[in-house]
Amino acid sequence: MIDLELLRNNPEIIKEEIKKRQMKIDVDKDIKLDDGRRSLIFEIDELRAKKNEASKKIPKLKGEEKNKLISQMKNLNQSLQILEEKLNKVEEKFYASLANYPNISNSSTPVGKDENDNVVEYFKGEKPEFSFEPKNHIQLGTRLDILDEKRAAKISGSRFVFLKRDAVLLEFALVRYVLDLLIGKGFILMIPPTLVKQDAMHGTGFFPAEKTQYYKTELDDLYLIGTAEVPLCAYHGDEFLDIEDLPLKYAGFSSCFRREAGTYGKDMGGMFRVHQFDKVEMFIFSNPRNSWDDYEYLRDTVEEVIGSLGIHYRIMNMCTGDIGNPNAKKYDLEAWLPGQQNYRELASCSHDTDYQSRRLNIKYKDGKKKDFVHTMNSTACAVGRTLIAIYENYQTKEGNIKIPEALVPYMNGKKIISAED
Repeated sequence: MIDLELLRNNPEIIKEEIKKRQMKIDVDKDIKLDDGRRSLIFEIDELRAKKNEASKKIPKLKGEEKNKLISQMKNLNQSLQILEEKLNKVEEKFYASLANYPNISNSSTPVGKDENDNVVEYFKGEKPEFSFEPKNHIQLGTRLDILDEKRAAKISGSRFVFLKRDAVLLEFALVRYVLDLLIGKGFILMIPPTLVKQDAMHGTGFFPAEKTQYYKTELDDLYLIGTAEVPLCAYHGDEFLDIEDLPLKYAGFSSCFRREAGTYGKDMGGMFRVHQFDKVEMFIFSNPRNSWDDYEYLRDTVEEVIGSLGIHYRIMNMCTGDIGNPNAKKYDLEAWLPGQQNYRELASCSHDTDYQSRRLNIKYKDGKKKDFVHTMNSTACAVGRTLIAIYENYQTKEGNIKIPEALVPYMNGKKIISAED
């Protein structure tokens, strides 16, 4: 949520941000709504004061004077009811509109329309060289019988897969490796609920903008999460955090679910863009004074994960037209996939300043000072996509897959996945 004082006192900043993001929001209309809302609140407060004053006088009066005041009280109650109903409608309309406002982007976020305007910050590592034409992960997975799309489609429809045999062991080796790395960095490990209330989705900023992307359980009115960011962020909702405890660093492992509506034709199939996937997510509650240092630390951490696996990647600074409403800044880590001869997103790292904490009412206490914390999140490991990167970057001429050195101890010493196993 944006700061209401900013809307009232500096609406031009918000208008400029909306323009940067290619959005259509009538700021002036909402300012008028807010003015009307505040006027109604003032009228209601005045009537309540008169009502309280009359309530104190009535016991002391008698006869006609008392009856007259009682009659006035009834009129006050009727007027109060009318104004309160009007206020409820105005507030509902105002806050519904306010929920669509984006965060204010950081000055280092490039202004742009879409993904074509994202900026390459730098490259890390070297592209692998092959003496043969590299296969994609679907070809490799099918040959080694560690990936089955056809039977998954038969059972669940498109965009689902079965992982089999050594692919299953490699997934858990990868997860355990990442968790061990994060433990060493002081992250608190969590396995959060994968079903959450609408308030959690709204509070983290995924609703209303991305509501069509998520699965809902109709009977229970709960939503399947698309990232552990949602429950990790909402974990401290309506709480005060001690300034001495910041930054609070959490790492959540969860299965994630997304409808991926409107993305058909934008991927390569297989495990890349599926409806169900596993992920380790990092989340930090930060002191606003130090939050941009914490954010760079978060980016360094996801780079360490991917870099230590020996995968070549680039860091993208995402433009205003290609970041989410909660984001003030967002980096994407894109890995080189030899089978596709292209860079594809493996992780996103976002700084949301106080946007989420305002919606979820998460504050810090520093002596007598109280204010909203800053929040930020990053993928530590999108398991399916990282497996894709491993398959394609570590493939052999025979169509086998070597295990990255860092994961060999977690595979009980196994160094290669082959059809002969």
